[in-house]
Amino acid sequence: MPTIYLSPSTQEFNPYVNGGNEEYYMNLVADAMEPYLAASGIQFVRNNPEGTAATAIAQSNAGVYDLHLALHSNATASGSGTARGIDAYYYPSSASGKRFADILVNNFKMIYPLPNNVKTVPTTSLGEVARVKAPGVLIEIGYHDNVQDAQWIRDNIDLIARTLVMSLTEYFGIPFNMPQPIRVGYVATNGGNLNVRTRPSLNAFVVGRIPNGAEVTVYATLPDWYLVQYNGIVGYAASRYIQLAT
Repeated sequence: MPTIYLSPSTQEFNPYVNGGNEEYYMNLVADAMEPYLAASGIQFVRNNPEGTAATAIAQSNAGVYDLHLALHSNATASGSGTARGIDAYYYPSSASGKRFADILVNNFKMIYPLPNNVKTVPTTSLGEVARVKAPGVLIEIGYHDNVQDAQWIRDNIDLIARTLVMSLTEYFGIPFNMPQPIRVGYVATNGGNLNVRTRPSLNAFVVGRIPNGAEVTVYATLPDWYLVQYNGIVGYAASRYIQLAT
């Protein structure tokens, strides 16, 4: 299952026109993403909010990630507050980065009030796109110096988070699951190991095996399948072989 580096803005000195700042609201979005990420089997590491873009890049490059996703909001250079829109930045030679940026744009067009103002932008100048090892995308979610955009962000934290995670599941080709109460279960195979797969399908790749009797964490229930975690392994296992604790 995929692992991403999630990097909400550390720019606390970028004020929103209606109160708060960029760091605060982008971390609210990241917080809201976490239950959707867990329910969909996407593991993540978040940046340090006390750090900088440079420290986020260094931490991302020190690990192994399937995607680097930076969350920001924008502002006009003049401070006029007249611009609106959402931009998804990607490195020009990164086919994977462009593919994820395209998915983001297509999905944000469906929720943002001005869909024609949602676009992909190639860049070689943004460090969290150009200097990370993993495919990197930086999304500017609206303009925080514009009254309408700033209010839209404040009013739609969960919708923005859900759209981001839905876009991730589309990119990785895995199911999007709504958050559910996390439960404990026990493998009951009558002796054999239980396969854990990348998707809820017997044709999906096996990422690990769980011994009979082992305790697992169940993040989501689907018809005939559970999304489970065991000793760092995350994936889908046949529900008929897992007994949920009461």
